[in-house]
Amino acid sequence: MALLLLVAGCTTAAPPESVLAVPAKPQKYAAIVVDASTGKTLFEVNSTAQRYPASLTKMMTLYMLFEALESGRVTKQTQIPVSDHAATQPPTKLRFRRGETIDVDSAIRAMVVKSANDVAVAVGEYLGGDSEDQFAAMMTARARSLGMTGTNFRNACGLPDDGQVTTARDMAVLGMALEKRFPQHFHYFSESDFMFRGRLVRGHNDMLGRVRGVDGIKTGYIRASGYNIVTSYNADGRHLIVVVMGADSARQRNNHVEALIQRSLGPTTADAGQPRLMYSGQQPASPPPGLQPPGSALPGLPAPGSAPPASMQAGQPASDLPSPDLASPTSPLLLPAQ
Repeated sequence: MALLLLVAGCTTAAPPESVLAVPAKPQKYAAIVVDASTGKTLFEVNSTAQRYPASLTKMMTLYMLFEALESGRVTKQTQIPVSDHAATQPPTKLRFRRGETIDVDSAIRAMVVKSANDVAVAVGEYLGGDSEDQFAAMMTARARSLGMTGTNFRNACGLPDDGQVTTARDMAVLGMALEKRFPQHFHYFSESDFMFRGRLVRGHNDMLGRVRGVDGIKTGYIRASGYNIVTSYNADGRHLIVVVMGADSARQRNNHVEALIQRSLGPTTADAGQPRLMYSGQQPASPPPGLQPPGSALPGLPAPGSAPPASMQAGQPASDLPSPDLASPTSPLLLPAQ
């Protein structure tokens, strides 16, 4: 009888709590995993808290350039001039000189693969009527039309700016919009290198070729943001968009993305609760904390929905080396309108 009671007790006991290691500080971390086929949110933490986009910004620059291609304003052979302002951007860059030009097809690859700041600014100036500021206003307006309510752009490349902020949710919306609106151009995001002026230019997105089914999209880094990424997974009838922001290193960020993909593809994802998080710097022996308060933001950032102050610390030059509205896994993330 005692043995039967023991067995019964074991079979009815609650499963152990799930703990997820996070390679980021809690004040920088934000993440979301979305089923791109249905818009359903499979995982999210701080997904509407404002974060610095870094070179994820170039996803919107590319969106605007793809629109220009679609409208006929430019062709892939159109030459984009490089101004002195564009040429003097800090790395990463292709090191153009003022007065040189780059064709649109190469410019797309330079932004996707190399995350070239000089090229992104040249494209922004060209599409913005010789004004990067005007182009940034156009980017923000397009973001609003896509439902990206927590994003403000101030430049075309993602270099630090006091007011340039976004959210993990908004980056997921933009990733889905790029795939849905421009399927004919999405192949660019799966390229890991390209030839330019007789030399091979290698990229930064090490997720490509690492995980079967990953086909893009974009990485980003500035010191203030940590290591960011938007990743598209598309295999075996499953299509996911994964956003991770604020990681301590590119390698740890990639490991975390892979863990989130595996978790989201698991058979019990729909019934699994939100795991508790073990943030960067915490000792394994200490009890893992609960999730951060909904909408928590970086120190100095405003609450979601408010205008960022002009005095916000923005960090150093770029290189690319739970919210109440999305708290439930069954709450759909609306697919962006075309």
